[in-house]
Amino acid sequence: MKVSVIGTGYVGLVTGTCLAETGNDVLCVDIDESKVKKMQKGMVPIYEPHLDVLFERNIKAGRLNFSTSLKEGLIHGDIIFLALPTPEDGDGSADLKYVLGVSEEIGKIIKDYKVIVDKSTVPVGTSDKVREVIYKNAKVAFDVVSNPEFLREGFAVDDFLKPERIVIGSSSVRATELMMKLYKPFVRSGNPIIVMDEKSAELTKYAANSFLATKITFMNEIANFCEIVGADVDKVRAGMGSDSRIGKRFLFPGIGYGGSCFPKDVKALHKSGKDLDYNFKILNAVIKVNDIQKKILIPKIEAYFKNQIKGKTFAVWGLAFKPETDDIREAPALFIIEDLLSKGAIIKVFDPEAMPNVKKHFGDKIQYALNKDDATQDVDALIICTEWSMFRTPDFDKLKSNLKQPVIFDGRNLYDLEEMQKEGFYYSSIGRITINS
Repeated sequence: MKVSVIGTGYVGLVTGTCLAETGNDVLCVDIDESKVKKMQKGMVPIYEPHLDVLFERNIKAGRLNFSTSLKEGLIHGDIIFLALPTPEDGDGSADLKYVLGVSEEIGKIIKDYKVIVDKSTVPVGTSDKVREVIYKNAKVAFDVVSNPEFLREGFAVDDFLKPERIVIGSSSVRATELMMKLYKPFVRSGNPIIVMDEKSAELTKYAANSFLATKITFMNEIANFCEIVGADVDKVRAGMGSDSRIGKRFLFPGIGYGGSCFPKDVKALHKSGKDLDYNFKILNAVIKVNDIQKKILIPKIEAYFKNQIKGKTFAVWGLAFKPETDDIREAPALFIIEDLLSKGAIIKVFDPEAMPNVKKHFGDKIQYALNKDDATQDVDALIICTEWSMFRTPDFDKLKSNLKQPVIFDGRNLYDLEEMQKEGFYYSSIGRITINS
């Protein structure tokens, strides 16, 4: 099948590459000329495990191509995916200017039947808006479909190639049949393609992400209460997670959720409710709790250093909002660093993938280490913000010798309490007792 993907951000590039992998002729379109030239040379502009292999293979096979021409993309594809940014507006709503702007051009350009697919995460009713905008200028038949993505950064290739489910929001039999044909290779193991109306599909994505964000936030509240009463959140989590009605996933406490999806989607759904005079009370609480949780380590750090933060040097391990990505959008590490900088601290950071993006954000305000050991050399304490695998089993003797004093503030609960006691660290984590050796 001939497919075009408009927008080569995280979702667009994974979508285009994976669709090419199953034999489709895919053209990806982006207005960034330098980015397109790099991709044409086989350079992947984002870090995502396994994407580079598929990317290179499909370029060589001639199934994956790139262009800056929207017209070329609209002529090429029978199915047109809109994978455009929907950034958070000042009031928390999703800004649809890119989606609707491209839709305006689609109506002017298309000369034969096309299926226009909203792949971006968009508010309920966006398919109707896209349809209306295209219809103003279109001289031919077309259909608009909502096909939300459920890709986890760090696992996006696997999620696309082996999806738990595919949601298609369509009121057109013709468009639905084409989408079913396109996705058939991805569900050979029997996972469902769920067909529904467009509005339900749009809301499904927001509801799923908001529920997961709520689950994380609830566990963070439990962790904070554990510290007050002297309970151990790891034991509480194990007890809860063994209940099949609850499940084990998304119960790990920490310093809040970040990334490109959860923060934006929760706020957008909350704002959609407000616009219709409906108050999502739970989501309001989730937003407030998560904002606090991102900096939950700060009072612990201040207490240990008796509010004498100025001039202290801190190492930060992990900058991405989660491991296996270079995405720093809404990453808790950024909020912690900003707060400590405002108090006069010196910051040395290390992340295996995200440092170039952090450098764009902070510039020379912070120091960038060559590796995790370099980051901890002669610093007053270590702060852990992202649970990269390389941080899970450090050489504690070397770490202790590097630090001015054996102090760790762990926002991801990487280490066993008994081990930290044995190793002689001051160790403060989330929802557990503080080890004060």
